[in-house]
Amino acid sequence: MTALRFLDILGFVVGLVYLWLEYKASIWLWLASIIMPAIDMVLYYKAGLYADFGMAIYYCLAGVYGWLSWRYFKSARRLKEEKKGERPVTRYKRTHILPSLAAMLLLWFGIWWILTHWTNSTVPVADAFTTALSIVALWALAQKYAEQWLLWLVVDVVCCILYVRKGIPFKAAIYGIYCVVAVFGYRKWLRMINASPAAS
Repeated sequence: MTALRFLDILGFVVGLVYLWLEYKASIWLWLASIIMPAIDMVLYYKAGLYADFGMAIYYCLAGVYGWLSWRYFKSARRLKEEKKGERPVTRYKRTHILPSLAAMLLLWFGIWWILTHWTNSTVPVADAFTTALSIVALWALAQKYAEQWLLWLVVDVVCCILYVRKGIPFKAAIYGIYCVVAVFGYRKWLRMINASPAAS
């Protein structure tokens, strides 16, 4: 077994754990989100997916931010009571839609430019797109917005096709699974919103 295939399989296993924790809206998904990109850094670099390599570094740092964001979130009521609580699942704020879209487009162009001028990437447009959208999606996940699943669904479809082309089948397979779970995860998080005391 080659080192690339071993890393592909290991990342697949950790990815399944991450996916289950995300579906359950468990704060422990952030631990998996630190371990998985550490593995992916080597995998992506060897596969020549340089934007994804940079994204893996971002994921590690974002894992720390996500943990803190979920664990130490304080609602307005809890701020008054000075009690810490875990962030609840909510809907994507309308005021965030245009800034998020603008940020994604700027990131897409910037990453594409870097890939075309500073690397030998063979898929700069797709690689830059998934990286840019992933940055926005990960921020939405840290805010615990239900619609983060829809952003990831787009990323997952593109990545699944991209990784098949790059010859890393286990990574492609897990992104295929992500596509299915994203649909069910979105529906589950909406139910969690409707079942929360704030929704009643």
